[in-house]
Amino acid sequence: MAYDMIVVGAGIIGASISLALTRAGASVLCVDRNPAAGYGSTSSSSAIIRTTYSNYDSCALAWEGVHVWREWSEFLGAHIPSDTALAAYTECGMIVLESPGSTMMDASCKHLSKLDIPWERLDRSTLADRFPGIDTHTLSPARWFEDPMFGDLSGAYLESAIYAPDAGYVNDPLLAAQNIYMAAKAEGAVFCFGAEVTDILNDNGRVQGVLLSDGERIEAPVVVNAAGPFSAQLNAMAGISMQLPFATRPLRAEVCHLPRPEPLTNKTAEPFVLLDMDGGTYVRSDAADTLFIGGTEPECDPLEWIDNPEDFNASPGPQWTAQAYRAALRVPDLQIPGQAKGVTALYDVTPDWTPVYDRSPLDGFYLAIGTSGNQFKNGPVAGELMAGLIAYCEQGGDHDAAPYQHDCMRTGNKINTGSFSRLRTINASISNVMG
Repeated sequence: MAYDMIVVGAGIIGASISLALTRAGASVLCVDRNPAAGYGSTSSSSAIIRTTYSNYDSCALAWEGVHVWREWSEFLGAHIPSDTALAAYTECGMIVLESPGSTMMDASCKHLSKLDIPWERLDRSTLADRFPGIDTHTLSPARWFEDPMFGDLSGAYLESAIYAPDAGYVNDPLLAAQNIYMAAKAEGAVFCFGAEVTDILNDNGRVQGVLLSDGERIEAPVVVNAAGPFSAQLNAMAGISMQLPFATRPLRAEVCHLPRPEPLTNKTAEPFVLLDMDGGTYVRSDAADTLFIGGTEPECDPLEWIDNPEDFNASPGPQWTAQAYRAALRVPDLQIPGQAKGVTALYDVTPDWTPVYDRSPLDGFYLAIGTSGNQFKNGPVAGELMAGLIAYCEQGGDHDAAPYQHDCMRTGNKINTGSFSRLRTINASISNVMG
């Protein structure tokens, strides 16, 4: 059996690439080890939609993505059944809390302004009015919950906050991935679930296809690595690991689910996203009176790198406790139950927490990897970007010397995909999931 292109991985990224390639006219097979689309790390995403990144092209890609989430059914197209349940985007805005004197958000705000993405700076009184349930004391530096100094407030207060009105969250990341799968399948893509790739076939410097664990050989002149936390293993199968300037690594991450106290916002049960860079957490509401609380990898926190993505502890651990306690410092009425609830999953992390959307040293083998816990929002448009990049390379473009320039059809922006190159200079100042 042969196809024009094979995509390995059917999460939000792989399913989106499959859809975009199919729409471009290719015969596409998407292979995933899981039983259905989105069942890997995508299903555990907090699904926050935001445009605040340190990198200009990341901001531009996310802004294009916002326009897709706003018109989700139109993006999916008319081929899926009209009674299909669809993921929904709650565009509630996002508050970003910065430590006094911090310059962490300066680059991002500059990019937002250049891209004409709305944002504003709120003074402390306005912040307190919008979020009467939060404590505006400065919590930095963030401390591990077992530190004797944990919870000691400095007496200083936050001076201001940043408000991004176009941010929000998707209610069901698994459903979003399955929506894209249904659209891709309806337009001709073939999906093979419960299938494990055991080898990347190549000959004379060119990819030839994949070998599955049951011995089936499937041929294609193009293979895309969108395998999430398994991406490094796939690169090893392709024989390119030693040729890459940096590797991706699976990182264990936890998100707490805690009951929402009221009043928290100035309107009861109002949806919100709070990015607390000062305290080391992010918080978003959920429809079921629940808060999702994740971490922003403050310097004090140990990072739990995983050698085998098939073998990691999925039960809540010390990171859950640290995040819950930090959130309680910011939201004093937050109740922490005796039994920990939440999700534990893996990020596929690059050294600068920026994805790799690129070709590889093996002709025909492409990379959509290192999503670093911050690319769910970009999944649909990353699929379009990868389809354009693959076409550029397969038609003879020298992507390494002259990176593909992606035209955003909704916002009119142009993205220099060299920002996502495997050959890029690593930005050591980017050190957490915020990118």
